[in-house]
Amino acid sequence: MTDRPSTQTARQRPTIGQVLTEADLITPEELDRALKLQAGGDSRRLGDILIENGWLQPDNLAMALSVHLNLPFIDLKRHRIQPEALQLISEETARRYKLIPLDLVDGSLAVVMEDPTDIQTIEELEALAGRGIRPMVGVSSDIEAAIDLNYRANRRIEAEVAEFTVSTDSAAEAHTEAEGLITDPVVRAVDLILEQAVRDRASDIHISPDSDSVRVRYRVDGVLQDSVSLPKGSHDPLLSRIKILAGMNIAERRRPQDGQFSKLIESEEVHFRVATSDTTWGEIVTLRVMGRSESILDLPGLGLQDNQVEVLESLIQLPFGMVLVSGPTGSGKTTTLYAALNQLDRTHMNIMTIEDPVEYNFSRISQIQVNRAADITFASGLRGTMRLDPDVILVGEVRDSETADSATQAALTGHLVLSSIHANDSAGAMYRLAHLGVERYMISSAILGVVAQRLVRCVCPHCKAPATPTEVDQAAYEFETGQTIDEIFRGEGCAYCGHTGYLGRTGVFEILRVDEEMRRLFVSGTDAGEIKAVALARGMQTMRQDGMEKVRQGITTPEEVLRNVAWIG
Repeated sequence: MTDRPSTQTARQRPTIGQVLTEADLITPEELDRALKLQAGGDSRRLGDILIENGWLQPDNLAMALSVHLNLPFIDLKRHRIQPEALQLISEETARRYKLIPLDLVDGSLAVVMEDPTDIQTIEELEALAGRGIRPMVGVSSDIEAAIDLNYRANRRIEAEVAEFTVSTDSAAEAHTEAEGLITDPVVRAVDLILEQAVRDRASDIHISPDSDSVRVRYRVDGVLQDSVSLPKGSHDPLLSRIKILAGMNIAERRRPQDGQFSKLIESEEVHFRVATSDTTWGEIVTLRVMGRSESILDLPGLGLQDNQVEVLESLIQLPFGMVLVSGPTGSGKTTTLYAALNQLDRTHMNIMTIEDPVEYNFSRISQIQVNRAADITFASGLRGTMRLDPDVILVGEVRDSETADSATQAALTGHLVLSSIHANDSAGAMYRLAHLGVERYMISSAILGVVAQRLVRCVCPHCKAPATPTEVDQAAYEFETGQTIDEIFRGEGCAYCGHTGYLGRTGVFEILRVDEEMRRLFVSGTDAGEIKAVALARGMQTMRQDGMEKVRQGITTPEEVLRNVAWIG
């Protein structure tokens, strides 16, 4: 039998407005104003009017409704949605009525709803689920997030794949007619894979064939996670579809290829960078997801502390010289470079970039795409740019001696050069330029400063809770800071973070501002350790020290800092 909201009469039960005022969640004046809006023709529910005008918080409304209707209030951050319940209500229905099936209880389906008084919707759910409904109350935004998190595309991907999968025996023959395999189900399956990646906040999509299956994995917050396993026969159609989107040669299977494409997903244009390579089980394909917007590219938003922002901004305001960002692949170097560009005066300066590929599009900045087929490399592009009267030049990466020499020359001839380089820490970046063949006296004259960085996962703000540091935590913190710490924060695990305790990433940084003593030491042939010692004496924080400061602030955990930032003497 269906559990309905309490059947008290209107005289017995206080109105929702009375519940809210008696609980001091709104004032009588605010209630009166909301009621007058309703009387004046506003057809929205009272709670929606109160929230829209800033008089009431959504979670307070949900708890008041729970009291008002004598129904359970469900905090969806703390509850796991059961798969057997999810299967009874479609995603389309859940989104239309803003509800999420929670669990099966004594044969009935527990459903968390924004409006549990909607009897018509409850009756429709009964017909769809074939069983009684137990309505429960939830916060509207939490219900929307739970729908996004739990209605994954996996089953729909599998259903689409089932329509086009070729047998393993015929896969080789079918490969020769790959373009003919691109049917509507193939297109829909690839679209679903891409959409789920964006929904999961993935930075990369990996599609890898094994002996008898194809694995689809997403890298979320720097960690690879299995998403769905598909039949081996789906490999060629999926791969061919992605190659067509990226402008690749679908007939070429042995040589590595790369390409890119854009797609509109959930009203946002998302860019994908694609790379393929052959393996013993067939071609693998990796897609880098680049769906960020210029508006979020600010230095504090990357995780830089106030004093670090001040130092970096002072470096990029200098009229000429070189500022490098160092770190391994995937450490956020390009994002930091773009955030630095975002601070510059694009109206009165000629800012140019040479990139591979262009990951973000900026207004009032001339961006050049590396194109090896047209002999446009970092080095040749940089030489060409020098003839176009630039004030600031961003070089995507210094990766060879020719680019290193050209970038150094540009910095010495009156241009501000920003670039990335692979080096372990800030001092090591100068020595990396020397290893690429640039003379030390030129490096010392050109270099203004180096930012070294790594990415660490953030403690989930939805399930964040204080915790006592372990002996290892305490020892690591004390080693880097010289102090003890009484309390750290960890995520307990919730629906928002996939029960990992982490949600999102931030940077940990060290910024080396090169002064005359460091230049002298570098030219004299001293090692990186001495230069770093001078920088530390000048007040520079190492990446680990910056990470431990973020531990103190409750942003991340000691193990994240230790996992991602190697100790460098």
